[in-house]
Amino acid sequence: MNRFEGKTVLVTGGNSGMGLTTAQAFAAEGARVIVTGRDTATLEAAKPTLGANALAIQNDAGTVAAARALAKRLADEGIKLDAVFINAGIARFAPLPDVEESMWDQTFDTNVKGPFFQIQALVPLFNPGASIVLNGSINAHIGMPSSAVYAASKAGLISLAKTLSAELLPRGVRVNVLSPGPVTTPLYGKLGLDADALANTAAQIKSQIPLGRFGEAKEIAATVLHLSATESAFIVGTEIIVDGGMSQL
Repeated sequence: MNRFEGKTVLVTGGNSGMGLTTAQAFAAEGARVIVTGRDTATLEAAKPTLGANALAIQNDAGTVAAARALAKRLADEGIKLDAVFINAGIARFAPLPDVEESMWDQTFDTNVKGPFFQIQALVPLFNPGASIVLNGSINAHIGMPSSAVYAASKAGLISLAKTLSAELLPRGVRVNVLSPGPVTTPLYGKLGLDADALANTAAQIKSQIPLGRFGEAKEIAATVLHLSATESAFIVGTEIIVDGGMSQL
């Protein structure tokens, strides 16, 4: 299919994991893709996989200044957007007694403040009929120990799908949220665990998934593309959960 032929798509945090897989899926269906990320090396590695007209832009998803700088860069190049996947985020976990203010601030800056002000800055660049998909998490729905800060940030993001939908509908822009369950991505290697602890954690999580496996990034990408395409034009302010039944059964 070429559902995005002639369309321009932005994927924040599109230099690795679910973001990169989703960006590649958009490109495979004809989109001009723009990806952002903090790490210049992974951005440069990602760019050749996204087509000749792709842009890879170094950007800190957690600051208002960076959000406005990205929007200005796109506006200066005359770019209008047909779809945005707000994917950039961080996942840090700690039991309640060990949570420090810096962890709270970094998590909410990246997972809530950054997305809000990025969307605000991009509003003038949206074409009529544009779609925004926010990357939520099933942690907002389950009481997983040590996940309080992360879960609260994702709950805030899920709420934005409704409130921003109401505000942006007059402009013809839809907002929805995709909430993944456990997905095999490089994120799990960034939790600060040694190999044995990581394996034990993965096994424990897997045992809670009714389908008996982790999700794959391509399965997340497929849902993002569905929510971004005209075929889902009647889906507004909605959360779609993709978790192998973990939070549902």
